[in-house]
Amino acid sequence: MRQLFATSHFLMAICLMILPTIASAQQPSLVRVDEVRTESMNQTVPVIGRLVARQTGSVSARIAGPVEEILVEVGDSVTTGQIIARINSATLRADRDLTASEVTASNSRLKTFQARLILAGQDVKRLEKLRKSAAFNKSRYEDAVQSSVIAKAEVSQARADINTAKAKLRKAEINLAYTEIKAPYNGVVLAKETEAGSYVQTGDAVVRLLSRESLEIEVEVPALRLKAIQAGMEFSLKLADGTPLMATIRAILPRENPLTRTRPVRLSAKLPNPETLADNQSITLLVPAGPKRDVSTVHKDAVIQSPNGPMVFLNAEGHAQPRPIQLGQQIGDRIEVIYGLQPGGQVVTRGNERLFPGMPLQINGAIPEDTKPDGTKPESKAAEDETPETQDDDKSEGAS
Repeated sequence: MRQLFATSHFLMAICLMILPTIASAQQPSLVRVDEVRTESMNQTVPVIGRLVARQTGSVSARIAGPVEEILVEVGDSVTTGQIIARINSATLRADRDLTASEVTASNSRLKTFQARLILAGQDVKRLEKLRKSAAFNKSRYEDAVQSSVIAKAEVSQARADINTAKAKLRKAEINLAYTEIKAPYNGVVLAKETEAGSYVQTGDAVVRLLSRESLEIEVEVPALRLKAIQAGMEFSLKLADGTPLMATIRAILPRENPLTRTRPVRLSAKLPNPETLADNQSITLLVPAGPKRDVSTVHKDAVIQSPNGPMVFLNAEGHAQPRPIQLGQQIGDRIEVIYGLQPGGQVVTRGNERLFPGMPLQINGAIPEDTKPDGTKPESKAAEDETPETQDDDKSEGAS
């Protein structure tokens, strides 16, 4: 590479020896220049990814029964709690009413046992008052005490029966509520898994939902590039339509594809217009290929493609000096220069196509302040700004 540059410099030196007379015969060329700058460059590698939904799947029946009606169609948007389908509830309503009757019956039995307990307690108290008299009957007293104990047990059993009946009633009400299948989150209906009239078992799918609000980005990053990224870093990316975005790495999954040697990386981003996005939609992520580095750059308009490769014209004390260069990566409107230039030099960006080595330059990098709004100059300045070629033409016209 350096031999090539030495050869190019030698050829340029020959040109400078051959063309001085041509360059001296030329009038100063009006050009614009730009400075060679040092900029920080972060080389990136495009990686293709996709949008994935964190909330998607089947909405299943929680109770067995015949499907009475389906209230949504494929493509409908649903909100949390919206009824999607109904299961026939006639049998479950009857079970609920039967259980409610059992609760009422248990309450009645409790009251009966409580009355028996009070009656048994009265007998015990009455016999205790006769303990010191001749009318006291020990056997009868002992029977009364046992009757009181039995009454207490019956009251406890009645209360337990009430609790059991109430639990059955709550279960019946829950099963009855399960006959209305509701959306667990905001989403879009992707498919209907059953129809009205079908019989579903507990756990059978009714519809499939996808939440657009839970979309995030997944990309397969080569394992060799993982050293340059970590959770929490921000990256630029583009949607399939070219929309630019900024995303933050949420997690690097510990799973590697043995065929491609890549690992999935999940990123979260504030996605615009989620109603226009879709699951598995393509997306391009720009992953850094290495650390940032400082490079010398020139404006892309300064580069001329010559037979010997890219070159630029330097402003060497007001004269054009050709310089072969080696280019690197492009950074916006500027291009990295690997060899051939040093920061601080001036390169010609406008008018460089008509330059010759050694040609004098007339730098006009900015429009003068006294220029009129229409782009012309005042008459007093126009004469001063005329080129020698124009003045010679005026003289020749006067002589004629």
